Amino acid sequence: MNMLLTEVSWFCVFLLASVSGEKLTEAEVNIEVLSRPFICRRKTKFGDMLMVHHDGFFENGTMFHSSRNSGDKQPMWFTLGIRQVLKGWDMGLQDMCAGEKRKLILPPSLAYGKEGKGKIPPESTLTFIVDLLEIRNGPRSHESFQEMDLNDDWRLSKQEVKEYLKKEYERYGYPPNDTLHANMMEEIFAREDKNKDGFISSREFTYKHDEL
Repeated sequence: MNMLLTEVSWFCVFLLASVSGEKLTEAEVNIEVLSRPFICRRKTKFGDMLMVHHDGFFENGTMFHSSRNSGDKQPMWFTLGIRQVLKGWDMGLQDMCAGEKRKLILPPSLAYGKEGKGKIPPESTLTFIVDLLEIRNGPRSHESFQEMDLNDDWRLSKQEVKEYLKKEYERYGYPPNDTLHANMMEEIFAREDKNKDGFISSREFTYKHDEL
Protein backbone atom coordinates (compact mmCIF):
# COMPACT_ATOMS: atom_id res chain seq x y z
CA MET A 1 0.00 0.00 0.00
CA ASN A 2 1.47 3.30 -1.05
CA MET A 3 1.65 5.60 1.97
CA LEU A 4 2.43 8.94 0.35
CA LEU A 5 2.14 10.95 3.53
CA THR A 6 5.02 12.67 5.23
CA GLU A 7 5.31 12.65 9.01
CA VAL A 8 3.19 15.57 10.20
CA SER A 9 3.12 16.40 13.90
CA TRP A 10 -0.18 16.53 15.71
CA PHE A 11 0.51 20.10 16.71
CA CYS A 12 0.85 21.13 13.07
CA VAL A 13 -2.48 19.40 12.37
CA PHE A 14 -4.06 21.24 15.30
CA LEU A 15 -2.63 24.54 14.10
CA LEU A 16 -3.76 24.21 10.51
CA ALA A 17 -7.18 22.99 11.53
CA SER A 18 -7.57 26.13 13.62
CA VAL A 19 -6.38 28.33 10.79
CA SER A 20 -8.67 26.52 8.35
CA GLY A 21 -11.59 27.13 10.66
CA GLU A 22 -10.91 30.86 10.57
CA LYS A 23 -10.43 31.08 6.82
CA LEU A 24 -13.32 28.97 5.51
CA THR A 25 -16.31 30.62 7.15
CA GLU A 26 -17.17 32.60 4.01
CA ALA A 27 -18.15 29.55 1.97
CA GLU A 28 -19.82 26.21 2.59
CA VAL A 29 -19.73 22.73 1.15
CA ASN A 30 -23.00 21.12 0.14
CA ILE A 31 -22.82 17.63 1.68
CA GLU A 32 -25.14 14.75 0.79
CA VAL A 33 -24.72 11.35 2.42
CA LEU A 34 -25.37 8.77 -0.30
CA SER A 35 -24.83 5.69 1.84
CA ARG A 36 -23.60 4.85 5.33
CA PRO A 37 -22.82 1.54 7.04
CA PHE A 38 -25.21 0.30 9.70
CA ILE A 39 -22.36 0.04 12.22
CA CYS A 40 -19.95 2.98 12.56
CA ARG A 41 -17.22 2.36 15.12
CA ARG A 42 -15.35 5.55 14.39
CA LYS A 43 -15.85 8.88 12.61
CA THR A 44 -13.23 10.98 10.88
CA LYS A 45 -11.59 13.96 12.56
CA PHE A 46 -8.76 16.34 11.76
CA GLY A 47 -5.43 14.53 11.84
CA ASP A 48 -6.81 11.17 10.71
CA MET A 49 -5.37 9.43 7.65
CA LEU A 50 -8.10 8.55 5.14
CA MET A 51 -8.11 6.17 2.18
CA VAL A 52 -10.68 7.10 -0.47
CA HIS A 53 -11.81 6.47 -4.01
CA HIS A 54 -13.35 9.50 -5.68
CA ASP A 55 -14.96 10.75 -8.87
CA GLY A 56 -15.00 14.42 -9.90
CA PHE A 57 -17.61 16.17 -12.07
CA PHE A 58 -18.16 19.60 -13.59
CA GLU A 59 -21.49 21.38 -13.07
CA ASN A 60 -22.79 19.99 -16.37
CA GLY A 61 -22.26 16.44 -15.15
CA THR A 62 -19.12 15.72 -17.19
CA MET A 63 -16.62 13.60 -15.27
CA PHE A 64 -13.10 15.04 -15.20
CA HIS A 65 -11.45 12.47 -12.94
CA SER A 66 -11.99 9.01 -11.46
CA SER A 67 -9.46 7.40 -9.13
CA ARG A 68 -10.73 3.97 -10.19
CA ASN A 69 -9.99 4.64 -13.87
CA SER A 70 -6.99 6.99 -13.81
CA GLY A 71 -3.30 6.50 -13.04
CA ASP A 72 -2.59 3.37 -11.04
CA LYS A 73 -6.32 3.00 -10.27
CA GLN A 74 -5.50 2.80 -6.57
CA PRO A 75 -7.33 4.63 -3.76
CA MET A 76 -5.78 7.80 -2.41
CA TRP A 77 -4.35 8.32 1.09
CA PHE A 78 -4.27 11.77 2.72
CA THR A 79 -4.39 13.40 6.13
CA LEU A 80 -7.58 15.29 6.92
CA GLY A 81 -7.40 18.90 8.05
CA ILE A 82 -3.89 19.95 6.98
CA ARG A 83 -4.70 21.26 3.49
CA GLN A 84 -3.20 18.26 1.80
CA VAL A 85 -6.35 18.14 -0.32
CA LEU A 86 -8.93 20.73 -1.44
CA LYS A 87 -10.30 22.97 1.31
CA GLY A 88 -13.77 21.67 0.60
CA TRP A 89 -12.64 18.11 1.23
CA ASP A 90 -11.20 19.03 4.61
CA MET A 91 -14.58 20.52 5.49
CA GLY A 92 -16.83 17.96 3.84
CA LEU A 93 -15.21 14.72 4.98
CA GLN A 94 -15.38 15.29 8.74
CA ASP A 95 -17.49 13.01 10.97
CA MET A 96 -17.56 10.33 8.26
CA CYS A 97 -17.64 6.56 8.77
CA ALA A 98 -15.49 3.99 6.99
CA GLY A 99 -17.69 2.56 4.25
CA GLU A 100 -19.64 5.80 3.88
CA LYS A 101 -20.16 7.52 0.52
CA ARG A 102 -20.74 11.26 0.22
CA LYS A 103 -21.50 13.74 -2.51
CA LEU A 104 -19.68 17.06 -2.05
CA ILE A 105 -20.50 20.18 -4.07
CA LEU A 106 -17.62 22.65 -3.74
CA PRO A 107 -17.88 26.34 -4.63
CA PRO A 108 -14.83 27.73 -6.44
CA SER A 109 -13.33 29.25 -3.28
CA LEU A 110 -13.14 25.78 -1.70
CA ALA A 111 -11.91 24.08 -4.87
CA TYR A 112 -9.45 25.58 -7.40
CA GLY A 113 -10.58 29.18 -7.11
CA LYS A 114 -9.89 31.97 -9.56
CA GLU A 115 -6.86 30.29 -11.10
CA GLY A 116 -8.23 26.84 -11.85
CA LYS A 117 -5.81 23.96 -12.38
CA GLY A 118 -5.02 21.87 -15.45
CA LYS A 119 -8.32 20.84 -17.03
CA ILE A 120 -10.26 22.69 -14.29
CA PRO A 121 -11.30 26.16 -15.56
CA PRO A 122 -11.17 29.17 -13.23
CA GLU A 123 -14.18 29.73 -10.96
CA SER A 124 -15.45 26.15 -11.35
CA THR A 125 -18.02 24.67 -9.00
CA LEU A 126 -17.12 20.99 -8.67
CA THR A 127 -18.93 17.88 -7.50
CA PHE A 128 -17.11 14.92 -5.94
CA ILE A 129 -18.43 11.48 -5.06
CA VAL A 130 -16.15 10.19 -2.28
CA ASP A 131 -16.04 6.62 -0.96
CA LEU A 132 -14.24 6.39 2.38
CA LEU A 133 -12.57 2.99 2.54
CA GLU A 134 -10.42 3.20 5.66
CA ILE A 135 -9.55 5.48 8.59
CA ARG A 136 -6.23 5.35 10.42
CA ASN A 137 -4.70 7.34 13.24
CA GLY A 138 -2.49 10.15 12.00
CA PRO A 139 1.18 10.15 12.91
CA ARG A 140 2.70 11.79 15.92
CA SER A 141 6.35 11.49 14.98
CA HIS A 142 9.30 11.21 17.34
CA GLU A 143 11.18 13.55 14.98
CA SER A 144 8.61 16.29 15.55
CA PHE A 145 8.76 15.71 19.29
CA GLN A 146 12.54 16.04 19.27
CA GLU A 147 12.28 19.23 17.22
CA MET A 148 10.01 20.76 19.85
CA ASP A 149 11.97 19.43 22.83
CA LEU A 150 14.51 22.25 22.88
CA ASN A 151 16.31 21.18 26.08
CA ASP A 152 16.26 17.42 25.32
CA ASP A 153 14.57 16.46 28.58
CA TRP A 154 11.98 14.21 26.86
CA ARG A 155 9.05 16.36 27.84
CA LEU A 156 7.47 19.49 26.37
CA SER A 157 6.98 22.61 28.43
CA LYS A 158 4.31 25.19 27.65
CA GLN A 159 6.97 27.59 26.40
CA GLU A 160 8.42 24.97 24.04
CA VAL A 161 4.99 24.26 22.56
CA LYS A 162 4.25 27.96 22.21
CA GLU A 163 7.54 28.54 20.39
CA TYR A 164 6.81 25.63 18.05
CA LEU A 165 3.32 26.96 17.25
CA LYS A 166 4.79 30.38 16.49
CA LYS A 167 7.37 28.86 14.14
CA GLU A 168 4.79 26.69 12.34
CA TYR A 169 2.39 29.61 12.02
CA GLU A 170 5.08 31.71 10.34
CA ARG A 171 6.16 28.79 8.14
CA TYR A 172 2.68 28.65 6.63
CA GLY A 173 2.70 32.37 5.90
CA TYR A 174 0.70 33.77 8.81
CA PRO A 175 1.93 36.62 11.05
CA PRO A 176 2.72 35.76 14.68
CA ASN A 177 -0.14 36.12 17.16
CA ASP A 178 0.93 35.71 20.77
CA THR A 179 -2.62 35.64 22.14
CA LEU A 180 -3.71 32.95 19.67
CA HIS A 181 -0.57 30.90 20.31
CA ALA A 182 -1.11 31.09 24.08
CA ASN A 183 -4.76 30.04 23.76
CA MET A 184 -3.87 27.14 21.46
CA MET A 185 -1.10 26.05 23.79
CA GLU A 186 -3.47 26.01 26.77
CA GLU A 187 -6.03 23.96 24.82
CA ILE A 188 -3.35 21.50 23.73
CA PHE A 189 -2.19 21.01 27.32
CA ALA A 190 -5.77 20.61 28.54
CA ARG A 191 -6.19 17.71 26.12
CA GLU A 192 -2.73 16.13 25.99
CA ASP A 193 -1.22 16.58 29.47
CA LYS A 194 -2.96 13.48 30.80
CA ASN A 195 -1.33 13.45 34.24
CA LYS A 196 -1.65 17.25 34.62
CA ASP A 197 1.99 17.75 35.64
CA GLY A 198 2.44 20.79 33.40
CA PHE A 199 4.41 18.90 30.72
CA ILE A 200 3.63 16.68 27.74
CA SER A 201 5.82 13.60 27.90
CA SER A 202 7.08 11.72 24.87
CA ARG A 203 4.58 8.95 25.65
CA GLU A 204 1.67 11.39 25.93
CA PHE A 205 2.69 12.88 22.59
CA THR A 206 3.23 9.69 20.58
CA TYR A 207 0.68 7.34 22.18
CA LYS A 208 -2.36 6.77 19.92
CA HIS A 209 -5.21 7.14 22.40
CA ASP A 210 -8.05 6.10 20.09
CA GLU A 211 -6.39 3.28 18.17
CA LEU A 212 -8.83 0.51 17.19
